[in-house]
Formats: sequence, C-alpha cells, structure tokens
Amino acid sequence: MTKTRTKRKLPKTAHTSRPWRIHDITPDFRIEDVWALPTPGTAQDFPRLVRLIAEGDTGDNPSWVARLLFRIRWRLGAWLGWDDPDSGIAIRVPTLRERLPADLRDAPAGPAFETLPFRSVFLTDNEWAAEIVNRTVHGVLHVGWIPDDDAGRQPAGHRGQMTVLVKPNGLLGRVYMAAITPFRLLIVYPPLLRGIGKDWHESTPRNPPADA
Repeated sequence: MTKTRTKRKLPKTAHTSRPWRIHDITPDFRIEDVWALPTPGTAQDFPRLVRLIAEGDTGDNPSWVARLLFRIRWRLGAWLGWDDPDSGIAIRVPTLRERLPADLRDAPAGPAFETLPFRSVFLTDNEWAAEIVNRTVHGVLHVGWIPDDDAGRQPAGHRGQMTVLVKPNGLLGRVYMAAITPFRLLIVYPPLLRGIGKDWHESTPRNPPADA
C-alpha cells in the first residue's frame, strides 16, 4: 500500500475550520503559520506531545543554521532590551489567561517550559496553548490533536497540528515579523519539525495501544 505523505505547511483554514477554544481567546491575533506535525499516534497520546514540546530547546534544532539564528536572536534581544522583564507577560500586556472562560481558567494551564520563554495558557484533552511576550510581539503557540485520515494507517489515528498566532507590537513588531518570515519558513521550521518527528518516533512505544 502506498502511504500518502502529509504536507507539512498547511493553509490557515486547517486551523480556522476546527472548533478550537483558542478562537474565542485570540480574535485580535493573526495566524502566521499552520503546520502538520510528524507525530502519528492514538487518541490518548496528546499529553506526550505536550510534554515533548514543553521540554524542547532552540539548541535542539537539527539545523546548525537555525541554531545560529536563534543565538543571534537571543543576543540581539539582550542588546536591544527586547526580552527584558519589563516587556513580558502581565507587565507589557496582560496574560491571555485573563481572557479564559471559567472552565479553562480553573483547570490546569499545562506544563511549565524547561528552557523556552513561553508560558502555558490552557490545556484540554486535544488542545494546548502557550504564550510569549516581548517588545516585538505577543505570540501564541497552539497545538491541537486531530484525527489523521492521511497517514495510510488502518484504523486512522491522530497527529499533532501546530499553529503560530501573533499580535505585533507596533511598527517594531510588524517590521520584525516581516524580516524573519523567510528565515522562519525556509530555515527554522522544516528542521524543527524533523526534530520533533525524530523525538516522537524515539519515544513511541513499539506496540502502542489501539486507538479508542
């Protein structure tokens, strides 16, 4: 049987067409990218994906060019004050947790990130959102767990889908996002997705349980 290869970069409708809770929380954010994650699994595997991403580090990117770009970004942020404490969550802008409905606000927000400057906003059984705030943008990393009809497996399983949403901070933010777009699409994300797929494969049990 020939397996269909999932296209990694997805149209924005792959995110907007799904009934995610994030839609009601980020109406003033724009969608930058939507990616299919190479993380095939069962309906119960979403917590494992959340942990894998929360434990990630820009230094783990398989591409040395991408790692270099991240080092340059963090150095520039230190020189220009982009990432100073007074530019962060609850100081420059309120946390998105203040926008949550009661059921999400009262539930666990999700894991703490080990090294990346993100903070979890909310977590459900198939959806997780985390935010980052600095002088350039207020950004959201959204990860969903969706049925996968395109993996060539019987029965069909699930996979991750990652969306990046941003609210640029004025002219600086708009110029910054425009400047990094080609690097993000061509250099950073392709090897990052391969690295996630490799880590996922290595952490997947040899005989996973059947999908529920």
